[in-house]
Amino acid sequence: MRIAVRLDDITPDMDWERFFKFKTLLDRYQVKPLIGVVPDNRDENLKKKDDSSKKQVKKAGSFPAPDDFWAYVKELEACGWVVAMHGCYHVYTTDKGGLFPLNNFSELAGVSLERQREMLEEGTRILKEKGIETDIFMAPAHSYDVNTLKALKETGFEALTDGFGSMPYSFMGLKFYPISFRLESTLQKKQGFSTMVVHTDTLSDRDLERYENYFKNPKAEWIDYKEYLSQPVKRRGFLGRGKEFLMAKGKFWLVRAGQMGRKER
Repeated sequence: MRIAVRLDDITPDMDWERFFKFKTLLDRYQVKPLIGVVPDNRDENLKKKDDSSKKQVKKAGSFPAPDDFWAYVKELEACGWVVAMHGCYHVYTTDKGGLFPLNNFSELAGVSLERQREMLEEGTRILKEKGIETDIFMAPAHSYDVNTLKALKETGFEALTDGFGSMPYSFMGLKFYPISFRLESTLQKKQGFSTMVVHTDTLSDRDLERYENYFKNPKAEWIDYKEYLSQPVKRRGFLGRGKEFLMAKGKFWLVRAGQMGRKER
């Protein structure tokens, strides 16, 4: 099984200490991921460091935040990392799970087509002003609906990082690059492609050890996200999407029941 990596919730005010600790693993195992950059972060839950904690980090000799966030993103991109637009504000405004209901809240699902188009246009404009262009979308909470897919096509996006399966697929004129349903099971498979989803803001030292063990797993072939994007895409119909919907809803209930770890969300 070939596995790519995606990092969610990349913002100027994220927890850079944890981000750089995970980046050390990526560099060690020579894996270049997809990063979901929020154009205009208004989610207070993603703002991890206040002034006092930043001072403590510097005193401890730990990883400081980059002086220029957007220049650093472009630097990562120049090194082979891939950038996706991760919503617009990362603010959940509805209680809809949409077409891929891993969660029961969303920034986009349940919002009108016109408003979704406006948010996507605004997010794209902000990124372009910072010198970043991408046609890959990463939906906050994995939640999107039919209007999201229509708005993405209308605003020039070509791909999403979501779905379940062992190969990239197309649906409604867009390309989907699936994520892992359950990583431990994905690691046992011999063929196909998938994505390990990582939220660096919530990583503990124990989590880092677990992820390093994943990278060491001899059954997995870790690949750059660009290699994933280069794979052929097969069309998926409504039957396949229906199965995927049920899998996502099933995982939602398993997580709520405590039978699957939240780290994989």
